[in-house]
Amino acid sequence: MPDQSIISALILGLIEGLTEFIPVSSTAHVLLAGHFLGFQSPGNTFAVLIQLGAILAILLVYFQRLLKIALGIPNDPAARRFVLSILLAFLPAAVIGAIAHDFIKTVLFETPALICVVLIVGGVILLAVDRMPLNPRYRDVMDYPPSLALKIGLFQCLAMIPGTSRSGATIVGALLMGTDKRSAAEFSFFLAMPTMLGAFVLDLYKNRDALSFDDVSLIAIGFIAAFVSALFVVRSLLAFVSSRGFTPFAIWRILVGVAGLIGLFLVG
Repeated sequence: MPDQSIISALILGLIEGLTEFIPVSSTAHVLLAGHFLGFQSPGNTFAVLIQLGAILAILLVYFQRLLKIALGIPNDPAARRFVLSILLAFLPAAVIGAIAHDFIKTVLFETPALICVVLIVGGVILLAVDRMPLNPRYRDVMDYPPSLALKIGLFQCLAMIPGTSRSGATIVGALLMGTDKRSAAEFSFFLAMPTMLGAFVLDLYKNRDALSFDDVSLIAIGFIAAFVSALFVVRSLLAFVSSRGFTPFAIWRILVGVAGLIGLFLVG
């Protein structure tokens, strides 16, 4: 396993953890960085499988709250409603992802220029929504009605296009439908758990014959890096969003998209 591959896997893992839960598209960042680093992964499996590190990070941070919700299901209507809301929000992406998996991975994931353009467009949309004079009706994810959660889940399906951002799509959808910024970001955390886990399992199954021992070693490096960096983000994002909003992320998206297009033009 070449040293360059190890370094690339470490860099990509750090990028995955730092960008997974903020609305900048971790997939776009990992794919573009991998493109310019010359990092190859069969079917882009590495980009999806290292997400398990980020999944475990958010499960660790929210473990006590998840346990409380789970224990409250038999007797607490709010806990049952919340679980139903997450399942309904997860369902559209699960169905479309399973049906369109091969097209997404072999066509959309292999088009760096498209990813850059989507980053820019998504940044402009996020910037506009963040500055809208919205009047939130929902400030606690436990109060989200199932119908609202399903609509947010439909927005999440836009993230099938690399560069859109799963968290960005869900946050924008939630804001437009009456949530405040903090709870929108937190709901995207909870929705990430089944969505990312489902993508991980599906991708592992689809590429089970393409993985080698070297692939597993690189994935382990990326996994650890993603876990550590994601812990930092999950523990600090809600406070940041409450005070600064999403404008910094929108500007970052636009800058990365423009830089990516320039890089593709110059070096291919």
